[in-house]
Amino acid sequence: MYLKRPAAGLAFCLFYLASCFTNKYVLSVLNFTYPTLFQGWQTLVGGLLLHISWKLGWVEINLCSRSEILSRLPASVLFVGVIYAGSRALSRLTSHLKACSVLFLLAAAACLPACDTQFDPNGYLWALIHLLCVGAYKVCHRLWKPSSLSDLDQQYLNYACSVVLLASASHPAGDLLSALDFPFLYFYRFHGSCCASGLLGFLLVLHTVKLKSSTTSGQYAAWSFLAKVLTAGLSPFFFAMSANVLTIACLVVGGAGEALLVYTERTGT
Repeated sequence: MYLKRPAAGLAFCLFYLASCFTNKYVLSVLNFTYPTLFQGWQTLVGGLLLHISWKLGWVEINLCSRSEILSRLPASVLFVGVIYAGSRALSRLTSHLKACSVLFLLAAAACLPACDTQFDPNGYLWALIHLLCVGAYKVCHRLWKPSSLSDLDQQYLNYACSVVLLASASHPAGDLLSALDFPFLYFYRFHGSCCASGLLGFLLVLHTVKLKSSTTSGQYAAWSFLAKVLTAGLSPFFFAMSANVLTIACLVVGGAGEALLVYTERTGT
């Protein structure tokens, strides 16, 4: 498949891979399993950087209509569910390869738990919740088509809603006090990874919006698929994993299914 806008697409793939790997490192390798704090930090950094970029005139954000902002709130709440459940799943599933498999196709994901030699029911439960939130978010987004809010406007609202909800939930969830006992709390690699995760997440949002605006939906789907394949393919070289033939088969089947979806999106069939 011929991919247009190679520079924008490759930048998108780079930031997608780097963002996923950084999140995986903090959540799984360092085992910082406090998603209200981690995702709250990421959305706070992303929101602040987006706000600064807006004030400096680097990006354009238009939030004049109160009615459209209020009607957008249900989708923003679902966005919080997407990132929270995704963090829970990523912190408990043992390899990013498996996490990506779950995100490819539900059919392949249904077979994956039976093949996983390090099966963790809680990890797959949060992966399922993540998928349900993603589906509900997309349905909500399609049913409510904003007349004036751009992708950056909507992401700005997502950031604001996420910071408020996650900050409010951090104490009731027990993350706020439990994090004080985190063994790497004062280590530079933890601080550096957290800073990198916030910055990379923000850059990924900007390049996603840029790629969407400069390509067709089919081309964007192709670049997104390539980013997932690169991330899944390189994961075993960076993270410890225990895979077998059936696990790899689930990934291949899921990847083939998504490739078919990309093809139909591009051709309109």
